Amino acid sequence: MTIPRTAVILSGGEGLRLRPITHDSPKGLVKVGGKPLLEWVIEWLQQNKVTDLVIGVAYLKEKIIRYFGTGARFGVDIRYSVHTVEGGTSEGFRLAISRYVDSPSFFALNGDQITDLRLRAFHDNHSEEGSLASIAVVHPRLPFGLVEIGPKGFCEGFVEKPVLRDFFCSMGIYVFDQKVLDYLPQKGDIERTTFPKLAHMNKLKAFKHNGAFITVNSLRELEEADDALKEGKLE
Repeated sequence: MTIPRTAVILSGGEGLRLRPITHDSPKGLVKVGGKPLLEWVIEWLQQNKVTDLVIGVAYLKEKIIRYFGTGARFGVDIRYSVHTVEGGTSEGFRLAISRYVDSPSFFALNGDQITDLRLRAFHDNHSEEGSLASIAVVHPRLPFGLVEIGPKGFCEGFVEKPVLRDFFCSMGIYVFDQKVLDYLPQKGDIERTTFPKLAHMNKLKAFKHNGAFITVNSLRELEEADDALKEGKLE
């Protein structure tokens, strides 16, 4: 099965939890491990043979457009779709897809992840079931340690930032079919609008990823990701 070459990447948010860094820099250009976050994403897509990219931009959009340009120096083709910050992920995806995407299925992502997810396996899994959308999921890791307490109230042990094996969280990476457009509202976030509706219709599939996943949504996560990538660790 042929992997889609198209991906829609959202990089329009204000990155409020990364302030003060994002006062004058869009989140996609915040450096982690020596290069901009969005550059990690684009290089990973290129390595997975996904080279037709549409980047949804809003906050400080000119800086992202200036840095990445046509995408030629990264081995990809980039077009830009402008949306509003207030419109959320639904507006960002809806406008980008309706303007530039005509393939039956394609990848979509929030643009703040660093991962080794294999997109061919992800798409093949999506195609087997004929769902309208699929989301990649991982076991979440707690950002803090846990204390084990015995029946008499004494501390019996400590578990440092455990992985929660009984739960999954979204990686913010998706496969969409064109028909998803019918379920994207004018504004809002797809996690609160589109996905619950598709799940109720039994049209939303999950793909379990057991490999590396780093997300950068706060100053703490940025520091941890920066240290890991500089040490050559992708966890």
